[in-house]
Amino acid sequence: MVSQYRRVVGNISLSLDGRVTGPGGPFDMGWIVPHAVTEAARRHMLRVTAAATTALLGRKNYEGFAGFWPSVADDEAADASDRAFSRWLNEVEKVVVSTTVTEASWRRTRITAEDPVMVAKALREQGGGDIVVLASASVIRALLAAGELDQLSITLCPELVGGGARLFNDAPAGSSWSLTVADPTPSGAICLLYDRLRPDVEGGWPAPTTK
Repeated sequence: MVSQYRRVVGNISLSLDGRVTGPGGPFDMGWIVPHAVTEAARRHMLRVTAAATTALLGRKNYEGFAGFWPSVADDEAADASDRAFSRWLNEVEKVVVSTTVTEASWRRTRITAEDPVMVAKALREQGGGDIVVLASASVIRALLAAGELDQLSITLCPELVGGGARLFNDAPAGSSWSLTVADPTPSGAICLLYDRLRPDVEGGWPAPTTK
């Protein structure tokens, strides 16, 4: 048994009508961009990842991140917060849940075809800091349904997208959450951070739900 409980944190951008993508399909997320590049939103991302030593991603988000973020760390023209996030991404342990991708060129990346719930449970048993799910809605849904998500970071964008995939459906069992951060941004988005309410364990982290 590890001496300190590892939190699992889900980080996602969400529209007012509950969408994570637009009606154009899984890559229709241009409506998120104006709300992701404000100083407040960048500060929120650094806050969410500050205690994390593992990034958990689905295939689509991994491929998108890997195609953009590795080189930002050395880009002197890039925003300082983006460079800091890129440095974190380059060095952090990255675990990618995929049944189609078998190899990864980004350093410190491991591919697994296991169920994301089992992956999260196994990572909890290892030493380290928080485990952050970066924008992978399918992974966040699975962890919510299994009671394996301890913290939820939502950038709520002032957009009615009108179509596309929703984050929440009827699958997750009812749960209660405590608002710990509500940071409005100049674009009109609000960066929200919720902790799941359940009994504490050693180290002060919320205890996972037993299934």
